[in-house]
Parts: sequence; C-alpha cells; structure tokens
Amino acid sequence: MSDSAPAQGSSSDPGAALPVKGTTGHQASTATLAFGAVGIVFGDIGTSPLYAFRETFAGTASIAIDRMHVLGVVSLIFWSMTLIVAIQYVTILMRADNKGQGGSLALVALISRHIGKTSYGWLVALLGVFATSLFYGDSMITPAISVLSAVEGLTVVDEGLQDFVIPIALALLVFLFVLQARGTAKVGALFAPVMIVYFTVIALLGSWQIFSNPDILWALNPYYAVMFFVTDGLVAFLALGAVVLAVTGAEALYSDMGHFGRGPMRLSWFGFVMPCLLLNYFGQGAMIAGLPPEQAAEVVRNPFFLLASEEWRLPLVFLATMATFIASQAVISGAFSITHQAIQMGYIPRLNIRHTSETEGGQIYIPAVNWALMVAVIILVLTFQTSSNLANAYGIAVTGAVTIDTVLMGVLFIGVWKWKWWYAAPIVLLFLIVDGAYFAANLTKVGDGGWFPLVVGLFAFTLLTTWARGRKLMRDRMGEVALPIEIFAKSAQNSATRVPGTAIFMASSTAGVPSALLHNIKHNKVLHERVVILTVEIQDVPYVDPEQRCEFREVGSGFYRAVLHYGFMDETNVPEGLKSMSRCGGKFDMMETSFFLSRQTLLPSDKPGMPIWREKIFAWMLRNSASAMQFFRLPTNRVVELGSQVRI
Repeated sequence: MSDSAPAQGSSSDPGAALPVKGTTGHQASTATLAFGAVGIVFGDIGTSPLYAFRETFAGTASIAIDRMHVLGVVSLIFWSMTLIVAIQYVTILMRADNKGQGGSLALVALISRHIGKTSYGWLVALLGVFATSLFYGDSMITPAISVLSAVEGLTVVDEGLQDFVIPIALALLVFLFVLQARGTAKVGALFAPVMIVYFTVIALLGSWQIFSNPDILWALNPYYAVMFFVTDGLVAFLALGAVVLAVTGAEALYSDMGHFGRGPMRLSWFGFVMPCLLLNYFGQGAMIAGLPPEQAAEVVRNPFFLLASEEWRLPLVFLATMATFIASQAVISGAFSITHQAIQMGYIPRLNIRHTSETEGGQIYIPAVNWALMVAVIILVLTFQTSSNLANAYGIAVTGAVTIDTVLMGVLFIGVWKWKWWYAAPIVLLFLIVDGAYFAANLTKVGDGGWFPLVVGLFAFTLLTTWARGRKLMRDRMGEVALPIEIFAKSAQNSATRVPGTAIFMASSTAGVPSALLHNIKHNKVLHERVVILTVEIQDVPYVDPEQRCEFREVGSGFYRAVLHYGFMDETNVPEGLKSMSRCGGKFDMMETSFFLSRQTLLPSDKPGMPIWREKIFAWMLRNSASAMQFFRLPTNRVVELGSQVRI
C-alpha cells in the first residue's frame, strides 16, 4: 500500500472509540421521505411486473395455463414477496443498520465490530465481499432487461415495430449513462411523481381485472402454492427461477436504507408499493385465468401491456419506459455508492470520484464504473436480443446475494444481537430453505445465460480480494523497515536545513516514518519548519462526527503525528479536515503548505506473499489507481510526489 493512501478499513483503538453520527441527517418529515423513496428506491422491484409473471409461463413451456397453475404461480409470487421482501428485508434486516446505513458491506462492518477478531471473522468479510461482487452483475443486467422489456411493449401496439426495439433501447441506455456525468439532482426531482403515477396506474389496471375475476384472490391461500409443487414437482421447482424475478431489488432496498431511513421506507413499502405490485400481479393472473386456453396462451406472452385497452397501450408503454429508466438510474447510482464504500473500506483501489452536487455528499459519479457498466449493458442487449433471453441471466446474482445475507443474518442474530441459538436457528433455517431453493432453481439457468452474472461476480471478487490482500502485504513489508518517528526527529534535527512553511507527508500507517519523508531528506536535505505526518483512517462506521475528525500529538522539533478519521460514507476532503486541526502547530494555510506523496513500484519477491498471477493483477491495479491528490481533494499546485520500490 502506498504511503499516499489511507489506512482504509482499519479500526485502530482511537478511531474505534470515536463518536459517530447515528443517522444520515434526515431533516424532512417521514411522509416527505416516504414520497421520495418511491421514486428512488423502489424502481427495480417496481418494474418487475413487466416480465416476472410472463416469464413464469412463457419461459417454462411445460406449465399448463389453467386455473390451478395460475393460482399456484400468483400464490408463489405473493408469498415470496411477503417472506423475502416484507419480512426478511424490510422487517428484520432493516433493523440491522450500521449507524443508519444498510447493504452487505455495512452489515459486514456492523458484524465485524463484534466478531471481527474471532476465528471466523474473515469468513464473514469474504461473504460480504462476494455478495457485493454479485451486485455488479445485477447492476449490469437490470438496466438491460428493464428498458428492453418496456420498449418491447411497442410490439403489442404494432408488431411492425419489432425491428426498432433494440435500436430504441440502446439509444435510451446510452443516453442514461451519458446523463450520469451531469448529476441527477434535477432529473431526480421528477422521479417520485412519475413513479407514483406508474404504481397507481398498474394498481388500477390490476384492480379492474380482479374485479372482473375475483376468483384469483384464492391465491392468497398458500395451499395453492403448495399444491403447485405437489402436482408438478420438478416443473414447479424450475418455475422458481422465474418467480424470483418478482422480488429482484430486495437487496437494493436494504442497501438504499441510508438515503431515507427505515421508517419512511417501511411506510412506502407497506403503505403503497407492495399493495400496488400485488394488485398488478393478481390482475395479470385474473386476466389469464379468465380466458380460454388458446387465447390465454397468446396473451401470456405479454400480459402486462395487455391489461390496458388498446387505446391506452401506447401511453402505458411510454410510462413503463420512463419507470424502467428511473429504475436503471437507481441501480447505476447504487453501483457508484457500493464502489465508494468498497474504496473506503479498502477493497477497491482509489478511483476518480466526482461530486455532482454542492449540497448532497451522496450524489457522486465514478467515470470508470459508469463506462464499464455502459459497455457491459450494450453487449448484453446485443447478445441476448430480448428481455426473455435476459431473464435467464437474471436472478442468480440476486438470489446469491440474498442467500449470503441470510447467512450473515444468522451471524447477526447470535454474534451481535446475542439471541439464543434455538431462537435464531428456526428463523434462519426457514429463510435458508426459501432463499436456497430460489438460488438452486436459478442455477439450472447457468447454461442459458446465468453464467454471465456468475462470471462477473467471480471476476469482481478476485479483484476485490486481491487488492485487499496486496495492500496488507505491502503495509506489512513497509512496517518491517519503518523507523520510529521519535528517533528520526532527533537525528534529522541537525542533519537538514529548516525552511519556512509546512510540509504534510501522507502516510498509510500511524507508526513509522513514510518513505516520502526519508527520500525528501536524503535527496533534498531540507525540512520545513513544521512537519506533519498525516494518516487518513476509514472507520467501520458510515459517518464520523466532524468535531471528532482529527487527533494529533507533538513529537518534538517541529514534528507532529496527525490522524484524520472518516466514515466509509464520508467524503475524504483532507484540506477541509485540516481546518479542524488548528492546534497542530497553528492553522494550515494552503498557500504555505506542501503535500508530499509516495507512489510505490512493485518488485519481484523471492518469497511472494500471494500467487504470481494475483501479484501481477495487484501491480496493475496499483498502477491504474487514481492519484491521491484527486482522491483526497488536495490543491493541485501544492503536491510533490516521490517514488519508491517495495517487494511483496
């Protein structure tokens, strides 16, 4: 790890005791936040009715389209949404917030504070990293399948428009990714009203069909879901691979909790979103069940748009397209947020991060992630051609992440909440059976496209763990030859000329002398009047109270050891943080301050700490990581970078 990089993910004793912000600072009312959550958070799961019910029948040719099977499928959708989304995530896991933040990495950070030093703490961290890796596969497929399924509605209006589906979808997707660089604050103001209209419309369309065929309400009884398995066995099991499309986005709800808080999100889900979704699914089922078999087989190819009468189908296509555009935006923003967390926690090298809002720190744009996602989405659309083909690739990443979250939930119950194992075991076992069944059913689709999210997940997992392992090895090697600062300060006092001003040497560790300082005195033979060795530490909490941001101690002879503490959701703005460190030899004037950074070059080692192929990957990631100057928001004309070599 370079001296110019922060000790990311570390939780030293001083930092572990730091006061942190308990919330994300929500000032608006619960109703206002709940309204905003509808537009930002629920787009992914909200657009699932476009393809979930359809794929259950159209994707598995052997499912008969009759009353019993329609009731069985609708019942499966209802109970899946109730168990996985409403109970597991919204009710249980949203209680497991890490100072207001949710998601796999936040859950791992919460658990690690309690069991991080145990014999299985490393396994918990790996599971969280793998769940995060799977999210990247999901964030590629979601925009592709959502926008493509909406644009395919044009063929319901006019079959002659089939040739225009892919070009229109690609144009919309490219526009979506280009839009990211401008920020989405202004566009985001329209998200909630559009999604409110969308959810209301799909609920009304479904309600009309339910009113025409109320017999579909028997699907509320789990008996029909059970009988589906009793009578069809393997076919019912395979159908789970499509039914799970109705709950895609559940993990994203948990990850987005920090934006609005659990209270408003629960209000949005139980009070509006879930009823609207269920009314639409039950409406699709009622429409199919009320048709003759021949006509039902034709309608089930695209039941969502056929819920509307002919004159309203084109407006419904436009509304659904806007909804999928919003859903895709939320997933892309989620990828930025997850990447930012992973960078702060030390699993991804520094990347160029741009803040698109002067007031909202959470609105960020990461060019490397944005363009990588865009290329992947374009390839997906051109390769799979239809949303039905993409549905085969969809689900594995989601169900894999959900299953991992269930395992972490068990660790949470026993290791953090201190439940008795006989209380925790039945709950965890129930969700493992449900989530595991969905995951196993999706594994059957590996050959038909399910390999894609698995390959993406394994690739991302390799990169994340390689970077974390390489950084640890680099820190260890540098620590072996580190010179205590007290000894250095005394010896350097009489061996170098002191010049006016302040020099800040960025260090990855709170112990020893950074290599940039050693190289500076060796080659330049000068020291500034005030020398500050500064370490940026990222705590395993989302936010650190600004009043507790800094700590320092005076070493003597004009030398100071300083630490800036940040949460993994905080912006690491070093000049801003230095404003609160005026006691460290006086205030910092940026025009009188020079920042010294060190960039390491890896050399082959006689005893490599990891396989040579991983060492080469780490070296490539190190070379291509963003400059510490950009990452720490340092003034561009006040930075000096010195090179050094290290063997790992």
